[in-house]
Amino acid sequence: MNSKLKKIVQYVEKNCQADDFTLNIFLEDSHETRFAQNAVTQHIAGANLSISLEVAFDNKTGSCEVNQDSPETLAYLIKTAEDMAKLNQPDPEYVASAAKQKFTSYESAAAATKELSPERMIEIVKDSIRNAEKQEAKVSGMTEKHLYEHFLATKNGFRGSYESGSFGHSMTIIKADVETKISCTHKDFASFKLKDELKKLNAQFSGLSSPQNFDAQKIAVILRPEALMELLWFMCWMMNRRESDEGLTPFSDQLGKRFFGKDFSMYSTLKNNELSCAPFSGDGIISEDRTWIEKGKLVNMPCNCFWAQKIGEKPSRLFNIYIPGGKSSEAEMMKKVPKGLIINRFWYIRTVDMKKGELTGMTRDGVLYFENGKIKHAVNNLRFNEIPHDMTKRILALGTNQVVESYLDLPTMLIDGFNFVDKTSF
Repeated sequence: MNSKLKKIVQYVEKNCQADDFTLNIFLEDSHETRFAQNAVTQHIAGANLSISLEVAFDNKTGSCEVNQDSPETLAYLIKTAEDMAKLNQPDPEYVASAAKQKFTSYESAAAATKELSPERMIEIVKDSIRNAEKQEAKVSGMTEKHLYEHFLATKNGFRGSYESGSFGHSMTIIKADVETKISCTHKDFASFKLKDELKKLNAQFSGLSSPQNFDAQKIAVILRPEALMELLWFMCWMMNRRESDEGLTPFSDQLGKRFFGKDFSMYSTLKNNELSCAPFSGDGIISEDRTWIEKGKLVNMPCNCFWAQKIGEKPSRLFNIYIPGGKSSEAEMMKKVPKGLIINRFWYIRTVDMKKGELTGMTRDGVLYFENGKIKHAVNNLRFNEIPHDMTKRILALGTNQVVESYLDLPTMLIDGFNFVDKTSF
């Protein structure tokens, strides 16, 4: 813990009079280079500090957050949180702050990410622009580097800190009515290969000219990892132990049952060096290797501190996601079905029926139609209505894995009978 954080903790410990407290301190140092229409438009850099304090008198709680660490600001932080708690109604779901615990420490702030210079980031942008200019196209996006430090202290003895970092690069290329995007985020900048990203962008872009009319229907799809990611956010949000126990999600009464497809598993892991992992959460839930879904069986669901205490179990959290894939290439997948679509991404996803787990949304960044094992042409965008956990029962093949975000390692999936319900004009 650096001296700046240490002084903040010491001040709060000395001056906070509440029966209980949880103190979270976040330091962030970021560089963000934005570019649009083949030109750098902005570079934002600087450090940010966030200090949040939650206090309790008996079971009456209050909180406050500030972004400076002067004695006057810290005095305001404590007084405001304590005054709010004294005026508040008792919280029937109050849980005492985290006690002293052991947790696994590991490197999440890679040296290459720490050492990445603004000059190198600008060179990445320039190379991205040169790639677009060669195709007489325009490119926009952002190159970003973030370094974080988090410290957690509680009245009941939890003390912990960790560093983390990430590098991200996104590119949206457009020419006439053809537009597509790719993006990636890595824990370690050394894992980023611009040449590979440009090759991927160009391959997507070149196949999207003159899209042909295609009617909505149930059809096989190849979901690239970025498209799978968009659906997973919502499925994982619904995988909440409390709401499921209360009968509000499709996972109610499904623990221990084979509720997903037999080829679908999902884990949170400390053992994948490519994935980021905060060793603990802001309320002191320790990150541990966790099996959520094992060959279709729902084994565990994330559970917050209050509900875990109520049901007599250990709290848990989705700190990263690893879904094991297979060895099928896209070319091999296309030969497994008579025809289908390749989906790059989804967007504008919304819940249709929370209890069923049904979602709706649209394709974006290009849709390709294939037939008899070969890509034929691009098609218009489509709207879908699908249930992600049911979709996993229609997995026909799994491809190799890709880290699409610093905490997501996902495969390509071939899904049978994906339910498209309408065409879209954008």
